[in-house]
Amino acid sequence: MSKPVLVSGIQPTGRLHIGNYLGALKNFVALQNSGKYDCYFFIADYHSLTENFDPQQKQEQILNLAADYLAAGLDPKKSKIFVQSAVPESVELAKILETVTPFGELQRMTQFKDKASTQKENINVGLFTYPVLMAADILLYDAKFVPVGEDQLQHLELARTLARKFNTRFGETFPEPQAVMTKTARVMSLDDPSKKMSKSRPGGCLFIDDAPEIIESKVRTAVTDSGNEIKYDPKNKPGISNMLGMMSAVSGKSIEELADGFSGMNYGELKHSLSDYLIEYFAPFRKKKLALIKKPVSLKSALRAGASKAKKSAEKKMAEVKKKIGL
Repeated sequence: MSKPVLVSGIQPTGRLHIGNYLGALKNFVALQNSGKYDCYFFIADYHSLTENFDPQQKQEQILNLAADYLAAGLDPKKSKIFVQSAVPESVELAKILETVTPFGELQRMTQFKDKASTQKENINVGLFTYPVLMAADILLYDAKFVPVGEDQLQHLELARTLARKFNTRFGETFPEPQAVMTKTARVMSLDDPSKKMSKSRPGGCLFIDDAPEIIESKVRTAVTDSGNEIKYDPKNKPGISNMLGMMSAVSGKSIEELADGFSGMNYGELKHSLSDYLIEYFAPFRKKKLALIKKPVSLKSALRAGASKAKKSAEKKMAEVKKKIGL
């Protein structure tokens, strides 16, 4: 009996930070290793074009993310790992799905509103239709499961809606994908714990391939809270709570256990421990990524092999879709 398909991807828009890792990549590896799913993990290069980008850096960003995938533990022997544009059937399906997408559904998307507010000089149509392409990425492979955080639930619901609309009009074609919720605390910026960690604020951002001395420096200068008590209280102690959350995620200890252990200690001791935990946790990743980056030919070969497998499924699905709509 075949395993249910699970699909997800990450945009190649620069180095991954700890929020990206804890919110997505760590979960991808766990889902792959569970043995429950037929996993498709892609590098969403088409999606990344909706933001401002430098064409000269795009290939480097793609290979860098491929190295992140493999260094974190994604395995080309267990999962289909590929670049989105190497399987252009996703764009072809998106074009077809646009014809069953109500305009009002896209107008409701909160992520479009958020993105449009942060890149006012580049509010492009690709940003607006982004959720349709995301739906195509999912439906193309008959995905039954999609790992998502809270902020992507609206997009997944649209994918379900489009599957339903297409099936109603043209006959049963796509399964309605279900969410696999990722359980992780929001990782906030080190220099402003009221904002999410973001590449746009590099000073408050811990990248997963940062050298040990850089991690230590960033954590040491992180914004803390008034008072000197170490406790988990996101409302009144957002800085300390953010550090405890990160430490819990990489240590395997509960936040309560960590807070109790730091009782009576000062903020400097907490920062020192957090640095140690992060440096130790990401040491194997850094070592493996460094080795992978030195072998771009091997990275490209792994991506080609993944794309070849994904393309077989995609071509079969598109033949079915075209037949259903009379093309």
